[in-house]
Amino acid sequence: MINKFLNKLFVDDALKFLKKLPSNSVDLVITSPPYNKKNNKGWLVDEVRYDKYIDNINEEEYQNWQIQILNELFRVVKEGGHLFYNHKIRWENGIMIHPIYWLSKSKWLIRQEIIWNRKIAGNIRGWRFWQIEERIYWLYKPKDNNFIGEELKSRHAKLSSIWEIRPESGFKEHPAPFPLELPTRIIYSIFDEEKNRVVLDPFCGIGTTLVASKLLGHNYIGVDISSEYIKIAENRLNNANDELPRVLEELRLHKVEKTFKERKEEKNKKQKQISFL
Repeated sequence: MINKFLNKLFVDDALKFLKKLPSNSVDLVITSPPYNKKNNKGWLVDEVRYDKYIDNINEEEYQNWQIQILNELFRVVKEGGHLFYNHKIRWENGIMIHPIYWLSKSKWLIRQEIIWNRKIAGNIRGWRFWQIEERIYWLYKPKDNNFIGEELKSRHAKLSSIWEIRPESGFKEHPAPFPLELPTRIIYSIFDEEKNRVVLDPFCGIGTTLVASKLLGHNYIGVDISSEYIKIAENRLNNANDELPRVLEELRLHKVEKTFKERKEEKNKKQKQISFL
């Protein structure tokens, strides 16, 4: 059922598309929806705006939409599967709007909150300290009453819950593209050396999650309402090897030869050998 969607791009509304996918068919979702930042007519920075999406709707309507998206993703993800959901804290009329408000109303279990330090320059004036961080929520679909999830397979043993990754600077057509290092880190941390899993991004934009998935040996499904973004994503996928050095560098920076568990097992084995002498 899922095979007809694999390694393809789709121009579609995210919620409508998700309803077409079979249940329990996707291993991992990595996505970042529009934030509803209330900028006039969807314009964000440097006169770059979301194509085909107006980032300025009623907040209650926006949150209800996100809950629907989250619950459809819960349906299509396999038991024991994961969703990494990128969002940020916002303010409206002096009131803080935190993503936890609608995440806690979805069916997902929140496994961890990751702070993404975007390492951007500070503001010289303002009403609050300069907001340089965003949030990445690691959400989990329980399997067999396992509400914690499996131990990380990855050898990314140096990683903490604060990720310092600069924003993407190479693509000006999209207001907020992922840096390639971010989905690379997530995919490798979840799957380690496994291949051919299914990775979905229902707000794929210019395809960064998909490029990382392809270069790491996994199947991808990409959806965006903008045909212009999909064209850019398609071109990137056709030339994905051009971006391979960044993926390899991300793996090199955080990979260790042995996990803590493996080192402990090796130590215990040596102690047993010594006891026999």
